[in-house]
Amino acid sequence: MSCCRPNGCHWMIVLFFIPHILFSQKLPARRTVLPTAIREVSGITRTPDGALWMLNDSRNPPELFRVDPFTGTLLETRKLPVPNRDWEDLTSDSSGYLYIGDFGNNKNARQNLCIFRYHPASGALDSIQFRYPDQDAFPPGDERAWNFNCEAMVFFRDSLHLFSKNVFKGNFVTKHYVLPAQPGRYIANLRDSLVLKKRVVTGAALSPDGRTLALTAYIIGKKLGFIPYTKATVYFFRDFSGSQFLRGRRVGRRLPKCFIARQFESALWWDTDHWLVANERRNPQKQAFWRIRNKT
Repeated sequence: MSCCRPNGCHWMIVLFFIPHILFSQKLPARRTVLPTAIREVSGITRTPDGALWMLNDSRNPPELFRVDPFTGTLLETRKLPVPNRDWEDLTSDSSGYLYIGDFGNNKNARQNLCIFRYHPASGALDSIQFRYPDQDAFPPGDERAWNFNCEAMVFFRDSLHLFSKNVFKGNFVTKHYVLPAQPGRYIANLRDSLVLKKRVVTGAALSPDGRTLALTAYIIGKKLGFIPYTKATVYFFRDFSGSQFLRGRRVGRRLPKCFIARQFESALWWDTDHWLVANERRNPQKQAFWRIRNKT
């Protein structure tokens, strides 16, 4: 009599999914207010041990925050010995590494774009430095061509995938760049691009099976030249091949608003039916994360 035993790779996959399965049995509240220390939340991710980590964007200390996903309680603050020039997103891999996207570039003038790689358990810290292959002016002369800002990133297989944030007066194109998820200096690979009508991309998340990408996006503008308005949406991409995310079938879902749209800048897969999205503080709106249903 013979039996079939799973190999080491299969066991690694099983171990990676166990925390997600356990957490999926309990759901966060529809809305969870965050501590004031994370009032400018711009990145959110969950490591294989189930820990929920967040970060603030620029003008804040270089700190990571571990948060209870069911109460919003701040459990731990980690200050890192690196600068926060403009941290804008946070993702993780199956080994427990956190990738901190220090690539915010509102003025399109930065030449020190960086992603810090940090392992909370071991304390290992290094960096991935890069530049865009299609930028040769810092900033470009025409402000409508300012599309070298980035606030969205996911890890997939052995690479980091970045999605650019266009300026509001631009053509609403988001560009998909790819980088190795290893320390070094690189020229990013421009993989693809897509127009999201009247939306700029502010956050990204990928389901653990790699089959669904979520992008948060919003618009701030004025109707009739003087009436302010905002709209926020999360786009789900499915049925793509490999990492050709932007070529998948796209479904949009409007995000919660209160008089005006909230400034949603990060997303996270929770389980098959739910995702989390987080918004920054913007009076009278408080910083919070929200549970939303998966939209097919």
